[in-house]
Amino acid sequence: MANQIYVGVDLGGTSIKVGLCDENGQLLHKYEGPTLSEEGAEAVLDRIADYCRKAVEEAGYAWEQVAGVGAGIAGFLNIREGIVELSANLGWRDVPVKKSLEEKLGKTVKIDNDANVAALGEAWGGAGKGISNLICYTLGTGVGGGIILNGRIYQGFKGMAGELGHMSVVPDIEAIQCSCGQFGCLETVSSATGIIRMAKNAVERGEHTSLALLPKITAKDVFEAASAHDETAQRIVSRAAYYLGRSMAHLAAMLNPERFIVGGGVSHAGELLFVPVRETFDKYAPAPLKADVDIVPATLGNDAGCIGAAGLNLF
Repeated sequence: MANQIYVGVDLGGTSIKVGLCDENGQLLHKYEGPTLSEEGAEAVLDRIADYCRKAVEEAGYAWEQVAGVGAGIAGFLNIREGIVELSANLGWRDVPVKKSLEEKLGKTVKIDNDANVAALGEAWGGAGKGISNLICYTLGTGVGGGIILNGRIYQGFKGMAGELGHMSVVPDIEAIQCSCGQFGCLETVSSATGIIRMAKNAVERGEHTSLALLPKITAKDVFEAASAHDETAQRIVSRAAYYLGRSMAHLAAMLNPERFIVGGGVSHAGELLFVPVRETFDKYAPAPLKADVDIVPATLGNDAGCIGAAGLNLF
């Protein structure tokens, strides 16, 4: 049994996940409970403190063995001060999470963006273990990301680095407006939302595709249709993969990572997605910057957030 443990909190709009990790990033125990954000920020922070203590107790550790607590939160954060400036998921504005949880738990608390801590989780105990320079994509409803440079999360000027989904990669003639207000963002083509949009547009244009027979199209449906040699679905997957690979080539030129890790629901498409992504990356990345660089799926799944949050006090 570990002498010291690190507690990580993955705070979502629906649920709060708490993970206990040892110093090597191994997940020792998990606890999960509802967020109930409608009860207000203070009630949620009380709930987080309660869940942390319950997780430690359930795992058979003493509270004195906790070396630090970290929390991953979606939204705009003042990471250095530990304040959630705005979180639409939680309905929070200017909530001093660090100060409040330190008072409730009697431990050092650090916070970071949910995508950053997921990247740190993969770097510490997942697909990036042992690699100091990597970039992690999360392909879900949107496209999130995190950048690890020299073994540490790269946060940028205001702690907002790693917004990979908002790189402009689609040319103007093909670009549509993103939820961020700009045009041509990666998120518009390589997220589940973007893939579904392209599929619906194809059906509305009257293209001959099995997707037209479905009452509601999901990204999984598109990948399954592509596997079954549906030409429309194959074209959509190819487009999503192409721009994802192009974005990686841009990042390779700027940051020279050793590995790209891709997680989130869309990554479950497997080699149907990864093969064309790798081909595009190989085509567009400068030769010296693509040598020995690999593109791999994430391995931690939904545990990446709480594992990475636990690591905030080590990295």
